[in-house]
Amino acid sequence: MPPLPFGSDHRAAVTGRGRPLLDVVVPVHDEETDLEPCLRRLHAHLTESLPYPFRITVAENGSTDRTLEVARRVAAELPGTEVLTLTRPGRGRALRTAWLRSDAPVLAYTDVDLSTDLAALLPLVAPLISGHSDLAVGTRLAPSSRVARGLGREVVSRCYNLLLRRTLATSLSDAQCGFKAIRADVAAELLPLVEDTGWFFDTELLVLAERAGLRIHEVPVDWVDDPDSRVDLVRTARADVAGIVRVLRALSTGRLPLDRLRATIGRGPLPDPPPGVPGSLVGQLLRFAAIGVVSTVAHLVLFVLLRGVAAAQVANLVALLVTAVANTAANRRVTFGIRGTDGAGRDHLRGLAVLALTLTLTSGSLGLLHAVVAAPSRAAELTLLVAANAAAVLLRFLLLRGWVFRRHRPAPAGDPTGPPRPPTRPGPEDAR
Repeated sequence: MPPLPFGSDHRAAVTGRGRPLLDVVVPVHDEETDLEPCLRRLHAHLTESLPYPFRITVAENGSTDRTLEVARRVAAELPGTEVLTLTRPGRGRALRTAWLRSDAPVLAYTDVDLSTDLAALLPLVAPLISGHSDLAVGTRLAPSSRVARGLGREVVSRCYNLLLRRTLATSLSDAQCGFKAIRADVAAELLPLVEDTGWFFDTELLVLAERAGLRIHEVPVDWVDDPDSRVDLVRTARADVAGIVRVLRALSTGRLPLDRLRATIGRGPLPDPPPGVPGSLVGQLLRFAAIGVVSTVAHLVLFVLLRGVAAAQVANLVALLVTAVANTAANRRVTFGIRGTDGAGRDHLRGLAVLALTLTLTSGSLGLLHAVVAAPSRAAELTLLVAANAAAVLLRFLLLRGWVFRRHRPAPAGDPTGPPRPPTRPGPEDAR
């Protein structure tokens, strides 16, 4: 995606006379105590440290205390600060409403307690402004992150993110850090598809973005736990599990228009590289040949070891099964550059089908040898196996490249799968 244009009149934008490049949303619900110091600290940091025009939007959602009064009073004192009021609570609802109505090309949010060090804000939004990334998230679980929080919350956080990686196959280290940013054009496509209105909103958005082929930039953060946090961990955990089940069902039934998203906002495939570099036919052949040599040697070694305790056909079958599984995994990652778990089961099943062909060639050759020669020598068996493997190599490469690991490229942006779904805007019952 191209970098975003922005002007140099920072002061005009801060005082409300220019279009902001960045809109930082602070969702709040019953935060009359923490809101004012949060806004003043955030505004001071943005004014002093951010080289782009900005806006701060307080998304007040259904508070029952003096939060709205405090928000309006402080907003009147801080240039470039606005207040959005919603009648119903829910962090996800507040973010969706604020982000969809914003005219800024980059959207961000931070929790009101400012547990995340604001020094990470510029590294968070810079990749989005430059066009390098589509979303950016703060992570408390990166090796270079510095985090101060209790053991209980640390365990809960790590267990939750481990659960996400095992169930939804996400590669992100920390889905729930309250410090994220997104490009507005991407938000317009994704937010109408995110159903959760509470704490699971972040996770659902990120999973959808990953499946749509977007680039997500992770920023290690310094984070200090808020001892006065009123998040109900049990209720939140229950809602998160329900959200995981719902998203899994939507992914398995095809209810989410992932093909259209990949075609409209996903990052397209890389151009075909010149010969000799990763991804080219020559490069693939070289890597395939190297893996094939290792696999053949491993196959022969296993055959020799097993031949002492088993018949030739049994020894060959076991050796071939073991090396074929390893060979498929190695070619998937190294030769054809496919990473992640999507389609891995299908790839290995197809790899076993190719194995059946290889087994037919090698076993058939051995059977023919034993039919012609009553008691062939071990050297004759090995020589025949080498010849049979060599004959199957070319066919195996063609099948792996053209069938097993073939990945269909997404449709061109001008020809999406199905009609595009226009982004929805918050209704009058949500914002006033």
